[in-house]
Amino acid sequence: MALTISTFDLTNGAVLLRIICSLFFFPHIYFKIVGNPPPALGFFKAAGFRPAGVWMRIAMVIELVAAIGLLFGIYTQWVALVAAASLMTAAMAVCFANRCAKWLWNLNGMEFPIFWSLCCLVVAMLYWGQP
Repeated sequence: MALTISTFDLTNGAVLLRIICSLFFFPHIYFKIVGNPPPALGFFKAAGFRPAGVWMRIAMVIELVAAIGLLFGIYTQWVALVAAASLMTAAMAVCFANRCAKWLWNLNGMEFPIFWSLCCLVVAMLYWGQP
């Protein structure tokens, strides 16, 4: 898909939602890279991923592909579906990490990844059938 100026038309709600969904991935990627060990590694261990480091890197690659694809509108419907699946997996991991005892994101619950996953699903629906 060729990049056009309409790819970044911020007056279009679908474009704005796509870009927001993309940009939220970058802090997640950052916390899988920085530090020794990276801060995200503890979460992957707490959620029961074995080996945690390998799964953290897999998640980072998936998030990077989703972030770039969504940001630039490349295979948008497909990367949005991948992003939604990844985020729903993250929501389930949050549930396992805290025994599903918390819902609110600011209390380490799964509210935010579920919301973000649904937003990515909406992006996929909005772009479905687009060239």
